Amino acid sequence: MDQFIEIIKYIVLGIIQGITEIFPISSSGHLTLFSHLFHMDMTEFPTFLMITNTGSFLALLFFFRKDVGQLIKGTMCYLVKKDETGKEDFVYVLKLLVAVIPVGILGLLIKDYLPNDLLSVGFALIITSALLFYVYKQRDIQWKNDVTWQNALVIGAFQMFAIFPGISRSGITISGGLTQKIELKKVLRFSFLSYLVISVPVSLLGIYEALQANESIHYLGYSLAFVMSFIFSLISVRFLYNYVKVKNLIYFSVYCFFVGLAAIILYII
Repeated sequence: MDQFIEIIKYIVLGIIQGITEIFPISSSGHLTLFSHLFHMDMTEFPTFLMITNTGSFLALLFFFRKDVGQLIKGTMCYLVKKDETGKEDFVYVLKLLVAVIPVGILGLLIKDYLPNDLLSVGFALIITSALLFYVYKQRDIQWKNDVTWQNALVIGAFQMFAIFPGISRSGITISGGLTQKIELKKVLRFSFLSYLVISVPVSLLGIYEALQANESIHYLGYSLAFVMSFIFSLISVRFLYNYVKVKNLIYFSVYCFFVGLAAIILYII
């Protein structure tokens, strides 16, 4: 029975990772909250975190496979063949790099000093709620379709704060893009493609840390968590990309507020 319950915990955490990595509600915050409820310390499971993050990464890579293929093809044509038709793709890739470099540098500098308790996660979720509520209030403005260099810099600046557990990476990136008056689908595309870019070095670092850790691996539980993370990330990104409007962000805002409040209460009691 204990083994069965343990497997259920891994499955639930995989599902949570898949959904919360995509929706603007913070995967790190939810994993901290549920690991507390399950009496698990996620800092002791670097391999598990690496595997479930890889599931989300592969789901996004599959969903945006045509975009990624076009960007790679266009960039190579421009750099190797000097084909001007690929210049737009090359410039877009550079903008993605501009947006992820700040969070990459800051993450390397302070990731070992970040708080990861229920109190800090609770307040971070409430901050995410406030950001989403702010952009929801701007829902009636005129949106534009292009991501400029300035937009990429601003989104990158916003994205730096996503290293704090409880601050949703997708939420703060969406907020950064929408405050620049970029149309939601364009923001989502830029947000998730930048996630794919930063995930490559982060995954390599995660693999290194996992190899250094003395972690007892539950192979069946980890495998099921990976599958759940992939499936639910794919379902979530399809739903978010195809159906969510700026006016719907109020629901995510309210949700983050109450989950953050619950985390603070659990910390106090």
